[in-house]
Amino acid sequence: MANILGGGISGLSAAYYLSKAVTSPIALFEATDKIGGWIRSSQQQGFIFESGPRTIRPAGVKGRNTLKLIESIGLSDKVNPICASHAAAKNRMIYVNGNLNLLPSATMDIFKKLPPFSKPLVAAVIHDLTAPRNTQQLEDESIHSFVERRFGKEIAEYAIGSMICGICAGDAKKISVKFLMEDLFRNEQKYGGVFKGMILNSLFGSKDKIEQIDGELINRSIRQQWRIYSLEGGLQRLPDSLCSHVQQTRTEVHFNAACTRINFHPDQVVATINGKEFASKAIISSIPSYKLADLVREQHPKLSQLLEDITYVDVATINMQFDKANLLEIPGFGFLVPPCVNRPILGVIFDSVCFDVKDHTLLTVMMGGNWFEEKFGTNPSEQHLLDVAMKEVKTILKISKVPNKTKVNILRNCIPQYHVGHHKRIKDIRTYIKDNRLPLFLCGAAYDGVGVNDVIYSSKMAVKELLKK
Repeated sequence: MANILGGGISGLSAAYYLSKAVTSPIALFEATDKIGGWIRSSQQQGFIFESGPRTIRPAGVKGRNTLKLIESIGLSDKVNPICASHAAAKNRMIYVNGNLNLLPSATMDIFKKLPPFSKPLVAAVIHDLTAPRNTQQLEDESIHSFVERRFGKEIAEYAIGSMICGICAGDAKKISVKFLMEDLFRNEQKYGGVFKGMILNSLFGSKDKIEQIDGELINRSIRQQWRIYSLEGGLQRLPDSLCSHVQQTRTEVHFNAACTRINFHPDQVVATINGKEFASKAIISSIPSYKLADLVREQHPKLSQLLEDITYVDVATINMQFDKANLLEIPGFGFLVPPCVNRPILGVIFDSVCFDVKDHTLLTVMMGGNWFEEKFGTNPSEQHLLDVAMKEVKTILKISKVPNKTKVNILRNCIPQYHVGHHKRIKDIRTYIKDNRLPLFLCGAAYDGVGVNDVIYSSKMAVKELLKK
């Protein structure tokens, strides 16, 4: 039926959805000796260190879809939820003006003047409601520019600048609002303002069809007011369990199986893997876009160029474990650092708070992204990155104690950057594939969003499209 390239969470999810719909054998090819992609959990003497994603949001169609998948593969009892009352759900911070500043977490907070903002956040709402309609029908715009126009400079610099660092390790002045926050972009284009659109949509309802997904785990997440959740033993339990599940349903998973070429023929597509040719009716590609670009360049140079136009950034994550509890003055999810502050880190996650670790303090420092080479050069040593991380932890969190355990992770080309025009770029890629009738179906972070929910849902939609053919 189809061969699947890539054994990350999107490739495994594609195998899961395809195996539910067809009875023919499925082959999944992973270039390395491990599945899971950037989801990597490691045990360090009983402590769990995550080098990539560690939590998932349950909200929205995509969030419910992931919960449904988790339930279907038997992981419901392994979910560790963080509910609305938990400190990790309530306390999120940004580092500005030499201080950690709590972001608003309750509705009434928008009427208070909270640092680092010079006015109550309700002023930003009023700014949006009273700002003139943008008379230009923009094709796209950076998130920073959009938010500065609609809500003011402080919101753009402090709130959005730091948020984009957390989402995709990117620069809000480069990232597309149409791709990453399409609802906000649409509201302004259609109604003349973000909040006007939100109000009118809530009063009269959106005409967009929303997929209905139900399940016991979904109902539990609503009942208990989950905000985020992790999995017992680390998030890598998800790809590991998914791999075991698909292997029991006619999917053969090949490790150390790097694809070096794809050739399209009138009645089949052939993938060359470790010197051998594997023919199928279609290919689902979940590998990074720049890798797929190499595979199709010979036959389809235009498609290859479109794929190469998507840039990726490097991120370093540094895990730290301290043999002492309560080293954090404010318990919470962690903090982010807006680019305007010009620090060498993107933020810090308070893992011991998120995962309720007793008698110890666990942190993950995030570094690099759009600024990796600028801050650290092309090939920094692990020791240098660790030294920088420890210095920032000491400066910002006032933790002078030396960590008992550390782990440095350098994740090369791990996050695609959704630069202005990305929406059109993806449309052009998919239009080319359709116009040339290529049996190629794309899923993964480059095309449909960077979160775990995004890539799982992307895989579901890729399989749905394949089954239409």
